[in-house]
Amino acid sequence: MTEAQIPEAQAPGAQAPAAVETVVRLESARLIAGLARYTGDLGLAEDLAQDAVVAALEQWPRDGIPRTPGAWLMTVAKRRAVDLFRRNRELERKYAQLGRDLETDPGPDDPQAADPADIDDDLLRLVFTACHPVLPAAARVALTLRVLGGLSTAEIARAYLVSEPTIAQRIVRAKKALGAAEVRFEVPEPAERPARLAAVLEVIYLIFNEGYSATAGEDWMRPALCQDAIRLGRVLAQLMPSEPEVAGLLALMELQASRLRARAGPSGEPVLLLDQDRARWDRLLINRGLAGLARAGQLGGADGPYVLQAAIAACHARAFRAGDTDWAQITGLYAVLAQVMPGPVVELNRAVATSMAFGPQAGLDLVDALAGEPALRDYHLLPSVRGDLLMKLGRPAEAADEFDRAAAMTRNAAERDLSATRARGARAQAGLAGDQPDG
Repeated sequence: MTEAQIPEAQAPGAQAPAAVETVVRLESARLIAGLARYTGDLGLAEDLAQDAVVAALEQWPRDGIPRTPGAWLMTVAKRRAVDLFRRNRELERKYAQLGRDLETDPGPDDPQAADPADIDDDLLRLVFTACHPVLPAAARVALTLRVLGGLSTAEIARAYLVSEPTIAQRIVRAKKALGAAEVRFEVPEPAERPARLAAVLEVIYLIFNEGYSATAGEDWMRPALCQDAIRLGRVLAQLMPSEPEVAGLLALMELQASRLRARAGPSGEPVLLLDQDRARWDRLLINRGLAGLARAGQLGGADGPYVLQAAIAACHARAFRAGDTDWAQITGLYAVLAQVMPGPVVELNRAVATSMAFGPQAGLDLVDALAGEPALRDYHLLPSVRGDLLMKLGRPAEAADEFDRAAAMTRNAAERDLSATRARGARAQAGLAGDQPDG
């Protein structure tokens, strides 16, 4: 992994703010990770990164965009850190260390300013630091998603099906707890890793999921987040080659990412799984995922939650046509997954698989049993799935109401348009005139 580079320093002008936005999106996690290693303070690292972005917004329109903008941001942020530590005599030791680092710093425009290996190490340290046992499990996930994945509190809240204030409080408290406990910015020793691995895997998969199906905004997908999650998964797999769940998660992400090109139509509209052109699926990623799944099995992890989900994804990947999918096997895998990792979202997915294997009424019975689940109260896929099953059962008027509910719940524009389109289609099939309000 290397820093995003611009071949020649661009002339000053109106393109600078857009360049800052692009660089921040690409470099934010790496910048914060590197600064956290230098300062040992995650909150301070975020503040310094923000200061560097402000400096870029002020200087790039006047002076031009540097050839290696990420290195420029890092150098500016480190110099701000030196100034801060100079004013704080209690941190004199850190100031001296930073001063030595800057003496050997190649400079903001040197392509070698950011060592790819150091960046990967910093990101991995950042993941394990944010997932430190001093924090509650939910806070570990929220903090890492914020600083590593660059997700907003709203996006994290949507992924976790909880309120935004709850997520914001978790993040603030997590930073304070890390500082109070003087947590070191490092990868844990081998003996400590298993206890912290589950939260790390959860974080990486949530980052992937936000890229695979964005919770808000105009874009149906954010492929860069998928790529970041897969890259982190590969780094973790190199670090922990004997952990079957690490191999299982990486296999799961590669198998799901193989569909990315087929998940959107010519205008960016969503294309659902059964309607996708499977010739557009990435066979290289499929082969990598299947090999990773086999490796996880050899390591004895066949019943791990990520390995089970990878096995489900493999059933889809092996089917060259939607009609060839082994839905009975998928239903069985979901039944095992529901025992290993019980939860309403797993049950909703099991209901979909059951409907495909044993008919829509069997699936609808399972979906209706989930109607009272508090965690699914605002989950747009519940009415979406119910609407689909009602359509298959020849009840389009009821289905239209469910699709309307799904459209009102989602904050992703592409998904909202898809649900609204399905509602109109169902209403037309039912012979009902006029569109319903968007809600």
